[in-house]
Amino acid sequence: MQSTTLAAILAARVRSQGGRPLLTYYDLDTGERTELSAISFANWVDKTSNLLTTVGVEAGLVVAPLSVTHPGHWVALIWPLAAWQHGCSYAALAPPLPSDAELAVVGPSQVSALIPEATIACSLHPLGLGLAAVPPGVLDYAEVRAEADTHWEAGTATSDLAWRDAEADLTHADILGLPPVTGRVLVRPGRPWRTFADAIARPLLGGGSSVVVCGAASPDALARIAASERVTTDASVPL
Repeated sequence: MQSTTLAAILAARVRSQGGRPLLTYYDLDTGERTELSAISFANWVDKTSNLLTTVGVEAGLVVAPLSVTHPGHWVALIWPLAAWQHGCSYAALAPPLPSDAELAVVGPSQVSALIPEATIACSLHPLGLGLAAVPPGVLDYAEVRAEADTHWEAGTATSDLAWRDAEADLTHADILGLPPVTGRVLVRPGRPWRTFADAIARPLLGGGSSVVVCGAASPDALARIAASERVTTDASVPL
């Protein structure tokens, strides 16, 4: 495979199978069901990548406590692709942030300026609403809707750092070497990397798709979702 990042593979997926589902997200605690085709997912990635330009982020390190607190939320799953498309590395780490962090991305329970004027807070509201209150030094992720849909990709090498978390550092080559998923995979969120790999990376590599189920769920509820969504593989991980 010649592509050097998943962002490039996503762009190819948009061209070849753009209307097919890539990610179906369930939150059983709120009743939310969100389905994103490759086109829709890539549109969010493009807007988020362009938001990084708006806030002045260059090819540095994007650190996202969001991926620790909400690893399976569809917004959290967008951010690594946006960072890579922008030429950044992505770190799923809780505070304290590493000294080389250029931007912090937090969820609704962590709305504070971890990096002044370079912190983005995501409400994760089912209807995409913004935060009720935004403290100084924090940008509401809802502003992403005003960003252009323009697609562009910064140059990266397969040896560049792609993902960092508390367990490992991974290059783009490591990610491209994951076993692909060709069918429809059921994912229960757990550790950030495993969740992202099963929900996004492996389906993109294999032309498959994922059904991510968050919240409390009985085995019967999961079985019903798996049947209705035509799941072919169960990659569930313990919460």
